Amino acid sequence: MIEWSEQHQAIFSAFRRFVQQEIAPLRDELEHGTLPPYDVLRKMFATFGLKELAEMRFAKALEQDAAADRPASDSEQDDGVGGDMVAMQMIPIIELSRVSPGMVTALGVSAGLTAGTILSRGTRAQKERWGRELLTLDRIGAWAITEPGSGSDAFGAMTSTARRDGDEYLLNGNKTFITNGPYADTIVFICKLDEGNDPKVRKVLSFVLDRGMPGLTQSKPLRKMGLHASPTGELFLEDVRVGRERLLGETEEISYRTGAKDTFKTERTGVVAMALGIVEECLELCVNYAKTRVQFGKPIGEFQLIQLKIAKMEVARMNIQNLAFRLIELARKGKKMSLAEASACKLYCAGAASEVALEAVQLFGGNGYMAEYRVEQLARDAKVLQIYGGTDEIQVSQIARSLLE
Repeated sequence: MIEWSEQHQAIFSAFRRFVQQEIAPLRDELEHGTLPPYDVLRKMFATFGLKELAEMRFAKALEQDAAADRPASDSEQDDGVGGDMVAMQMIPIIELSRVSPGMVTALGVSAGLTAGTILSRGTRAQKERWGRELLTLDRIGAWAITEPGSGSDAFGAMTSTARRDGDEYLLNGNKTFITNGPYADTIVFICKLDEGNDPKVRKVLSFVLDRGMPGLTQSKPLRKMGLHASPTGELFLEDVRVGRERLLGETEEISYRTGAKDTFKTERTGVVAMALGIVEECLELCVNYAKTRVQFGKPIGEFQLIQLKIAKMEVARMNIQNLAFRLIELARKGKKMSLAEASACKLYCAGAASEVALEAVQLFGGNGYMAEYRVEQLARDAKVLQIYGGTDEIQVSQIARSLLE
């Protein structure tokens, strides 16, 4: 794939109109945390038939289970269907990221990461109980792995535990930086099985929790630098009692560590579309500003240093777009990036988006530091791409290890 098709361009235009009409006017409310993003996202799903597509995806997952008697896998695509699906998933992400990248994170964690974990690891009964409503946004999901002391060492420093109590489990622990945490209806809680053994060798299990369970506390939204349209919070569990039906897969034999690589690949390649949206918006804003802002008697776009900034932004846009096309082509062939390539993808795209957004602030000068010109929001939002899903330093380590093996 070397360019977006006419069909893709038409879909881009439709989503862009929706974003400008329905989301841009709400930017201040979303940005300052007074308006959770979920009803707006549900309206988008209804407008573009995304809820029906989610229902189809869910039905297909169950059909695959029935046909092969095994968990469904998104990697099994043929006849180009996978590529078309990836392209269709990217387009709304790109357009949303131009105005409100935080909404993408809220959507991706709920309908992507949380639902995907249940669909890939859950029993049929668990998928039917939680999977469909997460995919359709009828329920909001959170995926809880990060802890106050764990950060990049998510498994090694994990202290949250599950302890057997008869036929049930008691869950204890504290999770932080949890996207959708304050409002989540369904939570995938990742912890270690405490059998009185060394914490370093304990199995990592995952449980599905529901809002309001005794012993489960969801904090108010945390204040943060950017992504204000994506509510982030803490979770506190004190002797939360659950039955085996809430243990994903209903077995202790498969540790969550075994599926971590697939989760990381999904998170890291997901940054591509977000970065592309941010860079495209920064570039468009800068080009328009450079044409109209007059200094020393002429538009600043006539100065070579301004031209250099804009040219570098266009190079970054082209590179990120080509990575998006690569993801689409791989999906068409039923393939995915390796973990190392996904890490390289995230490292470049996150860095490029952050650099472009900061240069946009610089190009706008004093105006760029003001919220009304929007590049300051994009700069704050872009920075987190270098942190979540694994910091830049973690990506470098993963890439280097793959080369030195």
